[in-house]
Amino acid sequence: MKARAGVRTVAVAGVEFGWGSSGKLSAVLSALRDRGGGKLRFVGLASGLGRPVLAGQPVERWFDLPEGESGEELGRIVRAQRVQAALVVLDGRLAKALRACGVPVVFVDSLPFLWTDGDRPDLPLDADVYCAQRCVELPPEGAGVLADAPRLRWVDAVVADGGVTRRAAPTQRHRSALISLGGLRAPQLADWASYPRIVLPAALEALTASGVTAVHIAGNLPAWLAAQLVDSCLHPAVTTVGALPHEDFLRRLAECDVLLTSPGLTTLLEAGRLGTPTLCLPPQNLSQIFNGRSHSRALGVEVRVPWPTGVFAEDEALALRAHGEGKALDLIYGGITRAADLDRQRTATAVRAGLVEKLRHLAAGPGVDWTALTTEVGTDGAAQVADALVELLGATAPAR
Repeated sequence: MKARAGVRTVAVAGVEFGWGSSGKLSAVLSALRDRGGGKLRFVGLASGLGRPVLAGQPVERWFDLPEGESGEELGRIVRAQRVQAALVVLDGRLAKALRACGVPVVFVDSLPFLWTDGDRPDLPLDADVYCAQRCVELPPEGAGVLADAPRLRWVDAVVADGGVTRRAAPTQRHRSALISLGGLRAPQLADWASYPRIVLPAALEALTASGVTAVHIAGNLPAWLAAQLVDSCLHPAVTTVGALPHEDFLRRLAECDVLLTSPGLTTLLEAGRLGTPTLCLPPQNLSQIFNGRSHSRALGVEVRVPWPTGVFAEDEALALRAHGEGKALDLIYGGITRAADLDRQRTATAVRAGLVEKLRHLAAGPGVDWTALTTEVGTDGAAQVADALVELLGATAPAR
């Protein structure tokens, strides 16, 4: 369907890496809707992994892009749909391809602290608006890369409120829990099931030992695998399992007593906005090492459970990033896969012990300001990105 008279068409896309980009797209689309976005029409590009998260958003149609797309199919979609601007989260290559098709782009970079010179080729530093999300600490390597973005705009954390707030202040007595595993799959990850095979039983057993009686498992986890892993640890408190539309996830996040999450940044920020007590499961990838450390630093208390050193050493992974993110990911993914194949029980036991200790500390220790991370970086990013897109459309001639 082509755009109606006076309606501007915006293409939206998020990187095929976890669910954080989809959560951010959802937040910005909600902010645009709050601004009376009736004159905007949205079409989605690629982002197959994140579409369940965006189920409640007004994306009229999704277009798959062939792997290794050269630009021909993208150009055809842009012309047929009369795309006048694009909102792209973290997918630098697609942002560049859209600009090559003549489409102005608002690019959202939620991981500016991650980049080194080795990542420059994949970043659309010349985007029409380059929105970098504020972070607790920006290493000099990342600052040097972003210095070459002429239209750089720093924005607060890009998170949605979903119309929900916590109904009561957090308590030290945990009865309900949310486990968030995120999107799990990533382009370089051969066996994406390795992570949940280790971490999910460990998390469930730790929650059982801590007296939790109701658990929801959120994540891109097939029902058969979830059932297998839940049955393996005889956890009777699992109430529901599966992917959730973004607003449903936020409601669960507001209602639970404690969140155990792989440290994706969007989830940590969403939990921080709500003040939900949060423990970080071992990291799935390079950015999650940074995320977990920044989260604990902002809180002033260590809430991470790292991998045993036999899986991989975090400092080694951080050092490898100087050669590009791919080198560090090879170390991380290789270590997790080997642990799942060769040493799963011992690794899961160590993770379980770490979680039990952290849960016990939360129950016995002084209160924590769980909003500290979002207090430091702000929470108005979705509105700020929405404003950038509206401004860009205002500067773009309407389609004939």
